[in-house]
Amino acid sequence: MQNAPPESTESYPDLNVDLENFTPNNGSVLAERHAWEFAGWGSTSEMVADDHMITESLLISPPHKLGQIPATAISGNDITSSCLYVVGLSVAYSGKFSPLSLFLVVIVLYLFRNVYAEVGSALPLNGGAYNVLLNTTSKHVASLAAALTMLSYVATAVVSASEAMEYAQDLVPQINPSWATIALLALFAILNLIGISESSKVATAIFAVHCFSLTLLIICCTIFGFKNNWVILEQNWALPPINGVGLDLFYGFCSGLLGVSGFETSANFIEEQDKGVFPKTLRNMWVAVAFFNPLSALLCLATIPYNTIITNQRIILSTMGLVSAGYWLQLVIAIDAALVLSGAVLTGYVGITGLVHRMALDRLLPNFLLHKNPLTHTNHWIIIGFFLTTSSLYLLVRGNVQVLSGVYTVSFLSVMSLFAIGNMLLKYKRSQLPREIKTRWVFVLLALTSVAVALIGNVVLQPSVLEYFAIYFCATIVIVGIMIGRVSLMRFLLFFLSKVKSCNPCTERLKESANEIRNRELIFYTRKGDIHVLNKAIMYVRDNESSNCLTIVHAHETEKDIPSSLKKNVEWLDRLYPKIRVNLLLVRGKFSPRLVESVGKKLGVPKNYMFMACPNSKFPHNIGEFGGVRLITH
Repeated sequence: MQNAPPESTESYPDLNVDLENFTPNNGSVLAERHAWEFAGWGSTSEMVADDHMITESLLISPPHKLGQIPATAISGNDITSSCLYVVGLSVAYSGKFSPLSLFLVVIVLYLFRNVYAEVGSALPLNGGAYNVLLNTTSKHVASLAAALTMLSYVATAVVSASEAMEYAQDLVPQINPSWATIALLALFAILNLIGISESSKVATAIFAVHCFSLTLLIICCTIFGFKNNWVILEQNWALPPINGVGLDLFYGFCSGLLGVSGFETSANFIEEQDKGVFPKTLRNMWVAVAFFNPLSALLCLATIPYNTIITNQRIILSTMGLVSAGYWLQLVIAIDAALVLSGAVLTGYVGITGLVHRMALDRLLPNFLLHKNPLTHTNHWIIIGFFLTTSSLYLLVRGNVQVLSGVYTVSFLSVMSLFAIGNMLLKYKRSQLPREIKTRWVFVLLALTSVAVALIGNVVLQPSVLEYFAIYFCATIVIVGIMIGRVSLMRFLLFFLSKVKSCNPCTERLKESANEIRNRELIFYTRKGDIHVLNKAIMYVRDNESSNCLTIVHAHETEKDIPSSLKKNVEWLDRLYPKIRVNLLLVRGKFSPRLVESVGKKLGVPKNYMFMACPNSKFPHNIGEFGGVRLITH
């Protein structure tokens, strides 16, 4: 301990501090006279935060937000590109029942559409499943979802880029798929370094071309079916079931659920979307999947004999184009496939940027990932790191994307399961949190059960998937685990290095780093100052954060609004937890996003280092307006 806690905070009168000139760490007269007030134990201070005192520097103009079409396109390129491989895959597993299997997938996706919409309405922050679990459970549990989501993005980017170049090679045989895959990953890294608004224009163009190409294919196949009196469909329907009706439907459903990959992406860049856009992107993606996937499977059975479907499973849509309209449509579909699969690579970059940025803010990943390019304001280290990871991984598996496809299957379905669990926890633990959309419990349970069953089914179909998944998942979770327990690791190293005199410089540096982490200030905003709520906040910090400095902040408009027991409660908790320095700061003003912004600026505390209790339904603000302030108590 640096200082013993004072006998009573009442012996130090409250300080009326002008927020405009409040700089507690710069050696001002106030800081010199009452240095312990902000760095010592049990400190109590008061500053004024009226709206008219907030400087213009704090009122930053909002960045450009994505509208409905570009936001839909970024996620839609991933989810609508799925029909390029899911149709052939579903027919291979379920035969003539594939349209029914894919229709079941549409029903499940409708359930998840509401699940995702409720979470996005209550917690409109980047991170997807990680975000909802972080605000309803512990950081350790949330890190599990984060690792799975990161693994999903890495796998889908590599698989999509590789498949896109396979289609490109069909058009231009001279292309080397291996180097072309890496070149494609590099191209979209450059586009993202330019900025999301620019890359979204590319995504929108690709999405428009893809929807047009699929519509054209459906029209041509329908005309082909009428011309031939649907003879091929009758022949395929006359075939016996592969494994029985029940298993055919089940296996087709399990494989068909991969056709909704990309649905979770929109939740990972929700902060970049304009107000009200997120639920619309979910609706648009659902409509696209509901229209294209089952109908494409039905027309596939009406255009191509079953044996030919199995032979050309990988390029089934371009084969449908060749049979129904000739070489020109095959060429159109092949070009479209290369483009939209490339767009899915872009989706991976956008999704991983939003997720990793959020994780770095929450200190689950290194802080240097937050650095931004001064010209384009993009997180260049995240983008470059993702390119290096995906390209090196592709070289490591020597182009064998089947390995990564299995990894992607398990990680993607696991993320969807965790999202449903997060929604349930949101209902149970954050029931009073304001939200515009609510989903019934029965629908959430059905969604969770459906995905869990599909996950088991895919493992049964390909048991070897678990081996590769375990390897890549463990590598991912180790990085996150090191960040969570880095202070403990530093202490462990210090114990051994202290025995070696020649390591003194290293020892001192490790001590400085550990102390820097431990002394970072955290903030908890309290309304009533109830001791059980404050105790929960301290316990959360103790169990989930590396810092040992927590400042309790209470906003009040008049002296009468300050809870009479607040100071004594903070003092008592400061004594109860000797390893955690508990301070009290009274802020004159109404609790709002502007006040939080102001306090953060003046104390130098990022919003992701701030916590608050779950507000009730009468709370006038959306939690997303606070820009990352975490909910940690009931």
